[in-house]
Amino acid sequence: MTQKNWLKTGLMAALLSVAVGGCKEKKQTTDIITTKPKVEAPKPVQEIGDYDQDVTVDWGGSNYTVRMQRLADRSLPIVDDGLGNRYFDNQITVRVTRNDGSEFFARTFKKSDFSAYIDGSFDKNCALLGIVFDKVEDGVLRFAASVGSPDKASDEYIPLVLKISRSGSVSISKDTQFDTGNLGEIAEYDDEDGV
Repeated sequence: MTQKNWLKTGLMAALLSVAVGGCKEKKQTTDIITTKPKVEAPKPVQEIGDYDQDVTVDWGGSNYTVRMQRLADRSLPIVDDGLGNRYFDNQITVRVTRNDGSEFFARTFKKSDFSAYIDGSFDKNCALLGIVFDKVEDGVLRFAASVGSPDKASDEYIPLVLKISRSGSVSISKDTQFDTGNLGEIAEYDDEDGV
């Protein structure tokens, strides 16, 4: 075989292999490289914060101590603020003791005690925020109560009035006006404790 033929044969073999290789079916890969999505751990359930307040009150010519104590209640349903933040709801105990230390009134309030005054859709995303002593009015102890968003940065709440009579009976109503005798004390207390 001459060099010319050898070159022709080599060239033909190369062209043939390219042609045969071009006719082969290309192998498709099914592997897709992607990043695995990060699964965020659920946020822990938060507490609004406990508080304890004592107020001495002149009621009917006698001194009484009114104590309000807010605690997170882990037995109640968890409250979701609508943004994915979960909170424990609260219970608030109101105690009224006489000057000699004997107990006149004691009751633990929960959000359910105020449900008649709360819209059903709002009820799911709110917590019992606070009960604070306001004033003695017409022979009854008047308290400002609130149910609302557990987020301390929120100003969404429903203002309520809770009254305790001389016989120890309780009445609750919506607060139609924010007119309190101890407004300065309540505002200061609100800022400190998120009530």
